[in-house]
This record gives sequence, structure tokens and C-alpha cells, in this order.
Amino acid sequence: MINLVLFGPPGAGKGTQAEFLVEKYSLVHISTGDVFRANIKNGTPLGKEAESYIKKGALVPDEITIGMLEAVVEENLATAKGFIFDGFPRTQAQGEALDAFLEKKGLAVSAMLALEVEDEVLVGRLLERGKTSGRADDADESVIRARIAEYYQKTNVLKDFYSAQGKYHGVDGVGSIPEIAERLSMIVDKL
Repeated sequence: MINLVLFGPPGAGKGTQAEFLVEKYSLVHISTGDVFRANIKNGTPLGKEAESYIKKGALVPDEITIGMLEAVVEENLATAKGFIFDGFPRTQAQGEALDAFLEKKGLAVSAMLALEVEDEVLVGRLLERGKTSGRADDADESVIRARIAEYYQKTNVLKDFYSAQGKYHGVDGVGSIPEIAERLSMIVDKL
């Protein structure tokens, strides 16, 4: 079973490449944001707990987030060929919790794939996306730069965490969608 952690700063193309990886390798895409929204919309106990934190403007505690992700893994475990974790983990504690949960299932993270794109390219991509997405956070360059800076500040520790396990793979995220997909495939095919 292939289990990937997909990383990259805002605008790196994670969503686009996740679609490719899901299709090519028959993986289940687990986006933290999507899982939160689904649990809240469906009024699950974990969704209600998460919503109470979100309404206060607080971060949802790791144990709630992990509980939601565990539920998605559990419901797909019998048929999945693997999983792509997108937006999780974001801290070393979350990485350790993910490893511990997967280990209980006899699984492990196979690789962390990190799309690497220069900041100026990211800013340009997001400003362009902002023209059509309707997302306010894609229309303001100062907000975009703050999001990119926060990504690097918070996720560098995960680069070290997965590098220490021999699972970190930086991938050039500049080029055509098929070119980037081919770079990712070259790594996944060796797992």
C-alpha cells in the first residue's frame, strides 16, 4: 500500500497533482480541509467539536483532526490501494501521531512528496488564480506572501522529520502539469 504525504506551499499545484496521483495509483485523497467540512456539515461528534473551536477562532486540537482522518482511513481501508494525506501533518507532533496510527494498522508513510516552487512563481500563480477563484486570500499579494511565509515557518520541521526517515522527496514544481506529474511518478514508482 502506498501512503503519501503531499506538501507544497500555497499555489504549488498540490490539488492538481493529487488528482493525477489518485487516478494513476488508485489512492484515496484525504484533504484535511475537506474532511473538516464534511464532518461539520454532517454533524458528526468530531465535526461538532471541531466547529466549536473554529467558531472561537482557535485551532482544532490534533486529537480531533487525527480522529477525523482515522475515520476516513478506516472506512476506505478494505478497498484502498493507499492514501494521499494533503494538509496533514503540519507539525512534528502530527507526523508522529500519523505514524503511530498507521503503524497500528500495519501501515506506514511511504514518502513525503514536496512540490518546490520559487516564491515569485507562487505569488504569480495565486494572483492569477485569484482572478477566477473568488478567493479573497488569492487576490491580495501581501496576504499571499504571508501565507507562503507561514507555510515555510511551520513545515520546515516536517522536512527534517521525514528526511531523518529517508522519506522526504523534493520535487521541482515548475513546468507543465504533465512534466511535474512525471517527476512525481518517477519517485512513486520506486516505492
